[in-house]
Amino acid sequence: MKTTLHGLLISTALLLASATVFADEVVIIVHPSNPLTEISTDDVKKIYLGKKKFFPGGGNVIPGEQPSNTESHKFFYDSIIGKSETELRSYWSRRIFSGKGTPPKVIGYDRIVKERVASTPLAMGYIMRSEIDNTVKVLDLK
Repeated sequence: MKTTLHGLLISTALLLASATVFADEVVIIVHPSNPLTEISTDDVKKIYLGKKKFFPGGGNVIPGEQPSNTESHKFFYDSIIGKSETELRSYWSRRIFSGKGTPPKVIGYDRIVKERVASTPLAMGYIMRSEIDNTVKVLDLK
């Protein structure tokens, strides 16, 4: 009984700790003047995989990337794009080799991406929700 209770307490503590870590989520941001309020997950995938160069409804888009070692990058590609880091490297190797495109430019971490998007009307980025302020607009994913 004591062992079972001890295991249950440890499991509960680990579950609560992981819930805290994953409570923050990645959001898609644009310049506040951008007329969009929502974007489809499919459009985000196409933009970040180099298959689409325009916002839905028109206007060039400049996607901002984060370094692959960031929490934001991992959450974004795992949950929204649906590719692991290995799959992503392989994908871009094929696209670059075939001349079909280049990956989005690495801008920096959340704060730097937010600053770039806030100062560049055509920019799009992704950052952790906890980093949001009134300098950028969050797009709802549909």
